[in-house]
Formats: sequence, structure tokens, C-alpha cells
Amino acid sequence: MGGMTATTDQATKRVLLAAPRGYCAGVDRAVVTVEKALDLYGAPVYVRKEIVHNKHVVTTLEKRGAIFVEETDEVPEGATVIFSAHGVAPVVHEEAKALGLKTIDATCPLVTKVHREAVRFASDDYDILLIGHEGHEEVVGTAGEAPEHITLVDGPDDVDNVTVRDPDKVVWLSQTTLSVDETMETVRRLREKFPQLQDPPSDDICYATQNRQLAVKHMAPDCDLMIVVGSRNSSNSVRLVEVALEHGSKAGHLVDYAEEIDETWLDGVRTVGVTSGASVPEILVRGVLDYLSSRGFEDVRPVVAAEESLMFSLPNEIRRDLKAAGLSDKMRHDGSFAEAGSLH
Repeated sequence: MGGMTATTDQATKRVLLAAPRGYCAGVDRAVVTVEKALDLYGAPVYVRKEIVHNKHVVTTLEKRGAIFVEETDEVPEGATVIFSAHGVAPVVHEEAKALGLKTIDATCPLVTKVHREAVRFASDDYDILLIGHEGHEEVVGTAGEAPEHITLVDGPDDVDNVTVRDPDKVVWLSQTTLSVDETMETVRRLREKFPQLQDPPSDDICYATQNRQLAVKHMAPDCDLMIVVGSRNSSNSVRLVEVALEHGSKAGHLVDYAEEIDETWLDGVRTVGVTSGASVPEILVRGVLDYLSSRGFEDVRPVVAAEESLMFSLPNEIRRDLKAAGLSDKMRHDGSFAEAGSLH
């Protein structure tokens, strides 16, 4: 009899696996950029800031000979430096030039788009309200495009503190990895305060951020526990936990690796939701699924919220050098990083 209850118990344990999850096009491009640079130029290759906000990715690249620095002046004169996916302020390009560095810019094209918007609205003398998290690398980079025109708005509660020169010439832009709902709430409050507030030409929150949050929203009401694989400094990963809790998941935790899961989280749990942030290699998700499987959660059901097929080509500087060396500039998609089959 005892054996039967155990199997019935097993049968009710399930995992809901979010799709899309993990690597977005901009992260894939940035990571491959560092790998190809190491192939081409040999170690060391310097990277300013973490190439993407993921502990495992950074450690893996360090083992291959990438050296991560905080500031441009830590790079030896004349060396190669890669700028991270989060983008940099124009002053950083100037610093690199002054030091005679060879630069490869791995800024995500969707971040570059926001930079261009900032430049355009600043040249038209708008006050730009940049919605984002203070100190986040992406915000520092975007704000650096037009510091005298940009005011940071850190969430809905910050709106009361915002002042502008001319309420008729105001536009909002945002960091690409925010909570969609919270950003729209911030915009709503800004518009109450500044009725003439203009929208950016297209939504700044990127497709990957929106899709990963959408999948979590679908799953959350059915989850006793949501495990998000991602690093603490990854804005989009942190947001996924918040979204899960806001939409009905009873509990939610962010882990870098399966080893960080606390067994007590599974007490009384029937349904576990699993997803990963946009800078997370799929191998880390597999580790979490193996961990859960060994504890009776063997029934894994995908929850598909969107299909993704976007791909970016590598930065021009690296494509040129790969071509000159007779090497392929094709993006590598062996399934360890890319998720959707349509990415091939």
C-alpha cells in the first residue's frame, strides 16, 4: 500500500517550463563576440564590465582568457577591449581612443536604438525622462548620450520628484530590461503630471524581456514555486521573480545554479515553474530540471508564450577580422545557448 501512495504522490508533481526563456539575440551575439575574439586574437582579450550579467558566462570566459575590467583605463595601452551588451556612454569611446585601444562594441542593437532616440530627442531640446534603475550599466550608458537632457525616473514612486524645463517638450525612454507593467504604470503617472508627454517611436522594453515576462504570467497562477535561473545583478532575471509573485506564484526564488536550491522550498509543493533570464545558458536550466527530477518532479510541461526567431549579426569590427582570417562569422547555435529551433 505504501508504494502506491508514493506513486500517486509522484504523479501529481510537475514542472512547468517557460518558453521562451534564456538567451536573447543580444546576449548570444555578445558572448559569441568574446569567444570569436579569443579565437582570433588569442588571450588575453579585455572586456569592460561583465559582458552579460551572468556569473557562469563570465567565469567560463575568464577560464578561456577574457579579462574583465571595471574601467577603460585598466586596459593596457594598444590592447583590444570589448564593450558589454549593456552599452557605454560616448565618453567611454573617447577614453578608449585616447589609450589607443582597439574596440569591439558588443552593445545590443536594441540598446543602441535607445541611445539613438536619446541623441535625437536631445538634439531637438526635449527633456528626456529615462525610466530605469539607478546605477545599472545600461542606464549609465544611455544617460551619458545626453546628460544635460536626461532625468532618471526609478519606478512609479519616483515620479513625484521629477521636474522639467518645459512640460510641452517631454519624452520618456526606458531601460530595455524592466518590468513591463511597472514601466507602463510609471508612464501613466508621468502622463498625469505631464499630459503632453511623448512616447518613444517604439517601445524600449525589448522583445525578450516582454516574452519572458509573458510566459511567467501564464504560468504563475498554477505555480506553488517559481525558480528563475539568473544572477542577482541581472535586471531582467530579478524582474521575472517579481512578475511571478505578482501573478499568483506562491513563492519565487532566483538561483545561479541548481546547488542554490533549498530543499525546504519543495515542502508541500506540487507544481514548480522554471524559467531563466536573458543572459542564462540553457545548461544551467538543465541542471535545475535534473535536480527537480531526482526529487520526483519528472513530469515537465512546456508553456509556450511566444516564438522567437530574431538574430543579430556580429559586430562589424569582428566580422571584418574574421573574414580577413578566413574564418566564419556565422553565429553558433548548438542548442547550448539558443533555445528556439527557429534560431538556426
